[in-house]
Amino acid sequence: MTAVDTVAVTGTASGPAAPSLLRRVLRDRVGAAATAVVLLFPLLALAAPLIAALYGKNPVEHYGQNAPGLLSDGGQPMLPNGGISGEFWFGLEPGLGRDVLTQLLYGIRTSLLIAVASAAVTTTLGVLAGVAVGYLGGIADRLFGFVANVLLAFPTLLLLLALSPVIQSRLVDPGSAEPEWMQFLVLILVFSAFGWIPLALSLRATVRSLRERDFVQSARAQGASRFHVVVHELLPNVRSQLLVHATTAVPTFVASEAALSFLGVGITEPVPDWGRMISRGSEVFQADPTYLVFPGVALLVFVLAFNLLGDAVRDALDPRRAR
Repeated sequence: MTAVDTVAVTGTASGPAAPSLLRRVLRDRVGAAATAVVLLFPLLALAAPLIAALYGKNPVEHYGQNAPGLLSDGGQPMLPNGGISGEFWFGLEPGLGRDVLTQLLYGIRTSLLIAVASAAVTTTLGVLAGVAVGYLGGIADRLFGFVANVLLAFPTLLLLLALSPVIQSRLVDPGSAEPEWMQFLVLILVFSAFGWIPLALSLRATVRSLRERDFVQSARAQGASRFHVVVHELLPNVRSQLLVHATTAVPTFVASEAALSFLGVGITEPVPDWGRMISRGSEVFQADPTYLVFPGVALLVFVLAFNLLGDAVRDALDPRRAR
């Protein structure tokens, strides 16, 4: 049993207070640093239009092709380090000549929107399935266990690669241009199809233990309905698991979205996307290694910060940890 499971089983009907949990996370230097970085990314995503307006650039205009002297005949930035200058702080994209800084800023919006929406959907499905099956038990529990194990046996990445174009073909008429919102919807649906299963299995195990606890039995003896038991007795005791799941699911979906875009089945042009930037950077790495560095480092810092925050939250929720 994990530390999170232990918290759920040994807790009462009320979860940890948010201010107290935040103080325990910030007490750890790594957790405090991770929290600051995690908060920085959404702020940059929200402020991207304002930053772009103050900076005087946008992520779609082909500056290198429109102005002479920025790109060579082969499409490479003329200035060293990928064309970094006082005008283009992070340089230019090889070939199209777009501004790298604004691409990165708007790429945060793309990644966060897909990751947060997918995490919300998978958390909802995981809670509904895991808590319901864990509480009901019996044949529903056995059937769910079989279905979940069958789904987990499939190679997830291959299924994502196969399902993405299939869903797109079903939602868009042949010959029609795919709208940008459709690309986001397809990825969210693809991630949600399998992302809820681990959480549901974890909650199922926790709820099976919780339903035999004294406070649940007492509520039943007093005539509480199943809805009351689930909402007021069980759900408050799995909030710790949900919090840890959220902090680990977001970076997982960000990395998965970038991987799909890298392979050519994720977000397409002209929507800014880190995965596609990394794919393009790998193609021109020998001629312009700088273009690969910026999205690669941004993705690394993002995923690392969220994972470190997840570890800090898990440690803060561990009842065996010294306060």
